Amino acid sequence: MQSTILHGRELAYREAGGGSAGTGESGTGVGEDRPTLLLIHGMAGSSDTWREMIPRLSQHFHVIAPDLPGHGRSSLDFDDYSLGAMASALRDLLVAKGITRCTVIGQSLGGGVALQFVYQYPEFCERIVLIGSGGLGKEVSWILRLLAVPGAGFLVTGAAAPPVVNAGNSMRRFFLERGIRAESVAESWAAFESLARPGHRRTFFKTLRAVVDNKGQAVSATNRFHLAAQLPVQVIWGDRDPIIPVSHGHATHEAIPGSRLAIVPGTGHYPHVEDPDTVERILVEFMASTEPGHIDHRALGRLVSAGASTED
Repeated sequence: MQSTILHGRELAYREAGGGSAGTGESGTGVGEDRPTLLLIHGMAGSSDTWREMIPRLSQHFHVIAPDLPGHGRSSLDFDDYSLGAMASALRDLLVAKGITRCTVIGQSLGGGVALQFVYQYPEFCERIVLIGSGGLGKEVSWILRLLAVPGAGFLVTGAAAPPVVNAGNSMRRFFLERGIRAESVAESWAAFESLARPGHRRTFFKTLRAVVDNKGQAVSATNRFHLAAQLPVQVIWGDRDPIIPVSHGHATHEAIPGSRLAIVPGTGHYPHVEDPDTVERILVEFMASTEPGHIDHRALGRLVSAGASTED
C-alpha cells in the first residue's frame, strides 16, 4: 500500500505491473509498454475489493487502485464527497504520478465516479469499464434508500456497535476455518464492518447522500452517454445483483452504440470478487481488441452543444 499527499490530505493507493508513472498517449509505465488501468471501488469499500484482480491484471497492465477520499486508508478529512470531488481527487493522483492516459474501471459507486471522471477529464481517458455501476438508473437496493433517510445514522450506530461486529467476525472466521466461503457476503460484510468506525461512518453517509435519496439513485449519467460513446465501453454485470438491477446494464448497452455487455452468471454485486477469472478474461479481451479512444476539446464542444450528435 502506498500513499500520496494531495492538497494536504493523504490518498492511499495500490500499484502494480509497471513503473510508478505514466507517459505518452497510452499512459504506459516508465520503461514499459503497458496501458494503465485505474480501478475505482464502490461505496464503503476500498482498493482491497480488487485483491483478486490486481495480481491477474498486473501481468498485462500497469494497475493503480486508489482508496477513494474518506474510504479505506485514505484521509477522512476531505471536505467534499460528491462524484465531482472524487473525480478531481483521482485526476490529482494521476497528475502526481505522471500518468497522462488510462482506462477507467469503476464498480458500483466507482462506476458513477468513472463516468464523472470521463465527463470532467476526457483527455485522460482511453476506455471505460462499468461493473455493476451506479448512476445508470433510478433503482437501487431498499437498504441504501433507507440509509439515505435523515436519522438513519443512529440506526447504523447501533447495528454496527463493536459487540455486533465482533460477533460477525467470529462467525466469519468459523466458516472460513471450515472452508465455507461466500465472496459476495464477505464483501458486503467488509463494507458494513467499516461503518463501525465513526470517521468512516460519517464519510459513508456524506457519500451516500450525494448520490442516493429515499426514492433511489439521485444522480444519473444517462443524458451524457453520447460523450461516453466516443470511447470503447465495456459493461459487466452479475446476473444476481441484489443492489443495482442487471436491467441497468442492458439499458446502458442499448443506449451506447458500439458498447459491449458481459453478464457474469451466478454472481451478484461483486463479479470481480466472485468470479475473477471470468472478469479477467473479459477485461483482457476488451483491452486487446480495442484501440484507445480520444475525446479532444473541439469534439467535446460539439457534443455538449449538440446533445447526442457525433458527426465530424
